[in-house]
Amino acid sequence: MAETWAILGRAIHAPAAVETLPRALIIITGDGKIGTVDPSVSPQDTRLRAFRSAGRLIELAEDQVLLPGLVDLHVHAPQFPQLGTALDRPLAEWLQTHTFPLERRYADLAFAESVYQRLVDTLLAHGTTTALYFSTIHLPATQRLAEICLARGQRALVGRVAMDHLEQCPDDYRDASAETAIADTRALIDFIRAMPGNDAGLVRPAVTPRFVPACTDELLAGLGALAREAGCHVQTHCSESDWAHHHVKARCGCSDAEALDRAGLLGRRSVLAHANFIGPADAARIRLRGAAVAHCPLSNIYFAGAVFPLRVMLAEGLRIGLGSDIAGGASASLFEAARQAVACSRMLESGTNPALPAARRGVPGSRVDFRTAFRLATAGGGEARDLPIGLFRPGYAFDAVMLQSGLPDGQVVFAPEDEGETVLERIVMGGGRGDIAAVWVAGRLVRARGG
Repeated sequence: MAETWAILGRAIHAPAAVETLPRALIIITGDGKIGTVDPSVSPQDTRLRAFRSAGRLIELAEDQVLLPGLVDLHVHAPQFPQLGTALDRPLAEWLQTHTFPLERRYADLAFAESVYQRLVDTLLAHGTTTALYFSTIHLPATQRLAEICLARGQRALVGRVAMDHLEQCPDDYRDASAETAIADTRALIDFIRAMPGNDAGLVRPAVTPRFVPACTDELLAGLGALAREAGCHVQTHCSESDWAHHHVKARCGCSDAEALDRAGLLGRRSVLAHANFIGPADAARIRLRGAAVAHCPLSNIYFAGAVFPLRVMLAEGLRIGLGSDIAGGASASLFEAARQAVACSRMLESGTNPALPAARRGVPGSRVDFRTAFRLATAGGGEARDLPIGLFRPGYAFDAVMLQSGLPDGQVVFAPEDEGETVLERIVMGGGRGDIAAVWVAGRLVRARGG
């Protein structure tokens, strides 16, 4: 076990509201967890002398600030090479003509390894300490993705995509049967849990039906039973677009949320991507089951045809975090997803049709601000994953990002008089990869500027 160490400096997190810790001393135990947090330690504190003399104290400068690591709740790992392309196409066409042909290539393990290494490195550089990954139907490539996450030190949930529906999946890219998909999912669960060096569960498996249209009823029910048996997380799409939402209603006679619930796929460890078209009954069902929503504002712009009513759903008590939705979302930065969450909420509130009077144009009371977006990207993501991450709190994992003002390729500059919330607003609304000086996961430095 590693030695206990400490970090001293300004830190910001959001347990409920945004909280600034002006001169925090955070002690990290040998297992990578936070032992204690003193929000405003005295310069004469004897612990500082002890840690300094042992060479186990990191001291932040005045132009540096510590944030919890960012939690990305929805990443299509194999789609990374198509980032920013074909976003003018409808979702069904985008899948069939662009995405599925690319995902077929992951039968080539060398190709998969090169993409996944670059993706994980890129996300860590952007401050994403935790990612929920959809892979492809290929078990060896999915296993390799899990190994890369562990080797790079990124906290991850990795799922082999299951998809067997003859009418919705290409002939050359689908599971041969429900039994095959379930067996390979079980094999992935066993593989990840047995990976050498993964005793602490930094990387975990996920049961991953692609979405209801791509899966037969037999497959959905079988994956639900497997998730319960194995005690696994579940990740899937839910009511993403008009097409998907109405397709499920026509086929199943119910909404996505109800179809997933019937199959046993809706529970405390379930993360539903998008959920743009859920109604009050769906929201109540999701809340009752304890499931969470991955809000993906960037990809919703391109494929949803609607704006997720974020503020309403938060008020309904849903657990919600943010997702980049690579590659339906055209950025690997969760700060960009946070900015778009703010922008989309303002568009929903104000409306977008200038032909309508202002009073009839939008949905009043829909806006959220940078504070809410920051919480969704950190603590909200931790709550959605049902894991102790996203906060500077004793017992939580020390997953953290250090940002620095005025870096040569950065965008954020703190003024000397800036208070904590002003600093945070500058970061959320303008920050990115160039402003990040260091990244830790589970107490381990996994990325440093220049590294």
